[in-house]
Amino acid sequence: MRGRDKTEQVESPQQKVEVRRSARRRSTVSAYRDGDTLVVLIPAGMSRAEEKHWVAEMGRKLQRTESRRASPARESDAALLARCVQLSARYLDRSALPATVRWVPPMRTRWASCTPTDASIRVSERLRHVPSWVLDYVLVHELAHLRVPGHDAEFWALVRRYPKTERAMGYLEGLSAAAGWGISELDTEE
Repeated sequence: MRGRDKTEQVESPQQKVEVRRSARRRSTVSAYRDGDTLVVLIPAGMSRAEEKHWVAEMGRKLQRTESRRASPARESDAALLARCVQLSARYLDRSALPATVRWVPPMRTRWASCTPTDASIRVSERLRHVPSWVLDYVLVHELAHLRVPGHDAEFWALVRRYPKTERAMGYLEGLSAAAGWGISELDTEE
């Protein structure tokens, strides 16, 4: 097997696992998800017992990472509303409380929208799988619209109370560009 890489499917009752052995790898092990498959990259010379250990270990490690990233707000409209209440308390002195917040089918030109007159917020389904800190930014942005409908300095001062504002804006810009959606930061604004 020297000089050649080998890929094999491994049976696991919980998930699909693909082990990729590489002659170039000497000691490092890494893993990532490709759809519903856990892909584990290991050195070619690793024994079957070591492979079994590392598949289990990397699966646990990846699960912990994914659990930390997942926002409970993804679960339902009620969870999304509850997250808005928490964010309003933390960043907006509880002064922006929506009447309704709900997930909606993907919007063509926006990540979310807000109607200040009825205090409703709609969030695009496209955001269900972004990191929680990105979703939080979008929610804070829309909550700020409940206090300031436009995008003047007062509005941005409220939004920038959220510490990851710039980072989240960059993430969304990159996501839109990579997916070819054509959604820009200006499009997210009400």
